[in-house]
Amino acid sequence: MEPNIIYLIVGVLALAAGIVAGKLIFSKNTQQKITEAEQQAQGIIREAELKAENIRKEKELEAKEKFVQLKANHDKEVNERNRKINDVENKIRQKEQSVNQKETSLDKQIKENDAIKENLNRQIEVVNNKRTELEKHQEEHIRRLEKIAGLTAEEAKTQIIESLKSEAHTQAIGIQQEIIDEAKQKANKEARKIVIQTIQRTAAEQAIENSITVFNLESDEVKGQIIGREGRNIRALEAATGVDLIVDDTPEAILLSCFDPLRREIARLSLQRLVADGRIHPARIEEVVEKTRKQIEEQVMEIGERTVIELGIHGMHKELVRMVGRMRFRSSYGQNLLMHSRETANLCAIMAAELGLNVKLAKRAGLLHDIGKVPDEESELSHALIGAKLAEKYGENPAVVNAIGAHHDEMEMQYVISPIIQACDAISGARPGARREIMQQYLQRIKDLENLAMSYNGVEKAYAIQAGRELRVIVESEKVSDQESDRLSFEIAQKIQTEMTFPGQIKVTVIREKRAVNVAR
Repeated sequence: MEPNIIYLIVGVLALAAGIVAGKLIFSKNTQQKITEAEQQAQGIIREAELKAENIRKEKELEAKEKFVQLKANHDKEVNERNRKINDVENKIRQKEQSVNQKETSLDKQIKENDAIKENLNRQIEVVNNKRTELEKHQEEHIRRLEKIAGLTAEEAKTQIIESLKSEAHTQAIGIQQEIIDEAKQKANKEARKIVIQTIQRTAAEQAIENSITVFNLESDEVKGQIIGREGRNIRALEAATGVDLIVDDTPEAILLSCFDPLRREIARLSLQRLVADGRIHPARIEEVVEKTRKQIEEQVMEIGERTVIELGIHGMHKELVRMVGRMRFRSSYGQNLLMHSRETANLCAIMAAELGLNVKLAKRAGLLHDIGKVPDEESELSHALIGAKLAEKYGENPAVVNAIGAHHDEMEMQYVISPIIQACDAISGARPGARREIMQQYLQRIKDLENLAMSYNGVEKAYAIQAGRELRVIVESEKVSDQESDRLSFEIAQKIQTEMTFPGQIKVTVIREKRAVNVAR
């Protein structure tokens, strides 16, 4: 505690003692009490002085201790700061030494570089002098050569370049022809191998469908019920189904004749229901035929769904699935269209796998390639173009659309799978027994095609290929020009169209080849 505070306490105590003394003076007590009061006041004053002195000494000791502690902390901080300053000075000194060393090294390098540069300049000067001498000698040599050859340097250079160019061109043509021939041989060999493997790995049942279905009866008595009074039942059945019913002397059988297998199937099922029910009259016939037609539509959708599931094809539009089911009741030259499309799809998948292409895409295109043969509405377009439009309408891949439209060369092939679909379609249709055409008729048609082409002037050879779907005509280049080749192709196609009967379409290709042959001796 500070001295002023101590003095203040002493004063306060003295004032209190004075007050007490005053009270004692003015009181009615005796002098003794005054004396005692004075003594008490003096005792209090002495006691206060002692306490003040003790307090002062304690505060002085505390102040000294605090001063010693602060001084020690200050000395410690000063020492730490001096140590850090010394460390920084040492680092700066080391950096200065390193910088001095580097500066000395750089000075040495600069001096060495100056010496090297001076040496290089001398060498460059020597080289330039030698180059100048060499150019002079070269010019002198060229003048002598020009004088001897009678040609300038540019003329000689041009002649050499033309000679080398001609020789290189001739050699390049020879090498190119060798490469092309070798590639053709390998390509034909590999193509035959792939086609043979594909055919061997795909087995298909071949059964030619007729345009007549035989409906068996339990007895001939039912024939009368089917015919009805004055033939009204049979007429109603024929009108409702679009099928001709032939009731003849054949025991226990009725013939259903129609080119459309779907109609024949509706008529067969309707007859089966009518005979089982026993109630056969025009109203009942129309009712049963309508129910059967709806049942067939459901069956068509079921067949389509089962087909795409068995082939592992996903995401196909429902309308396309329904058309796939309808192919079950269509035929192409006696070959069931659905079986043909399934076989083509399997062949395409195998061939695409052999060639490292997209198997699912090829299988999809193979299944849908003849979808144009079962449209809901009739059209004047060919089935390939109709199928391409339907596939495009229902969101199929552009490669599938192009393969469908190009499988009879009616569209330009833009994707790799397009020729695969065309080849597999031909393989499926050309299997022995697949289509209704006897061998003699087929051979005669092929022969007639070739003879028709050979009847024109300038035709050297004619070959009917691809089972009679294409006619290759080779003409003599001296007799037939390029413009005449176009005209000849058109005339042959028109004559085939007007004079011959043939399935599908026939492509006429006229080939005019100009050969230049030289022999080096």
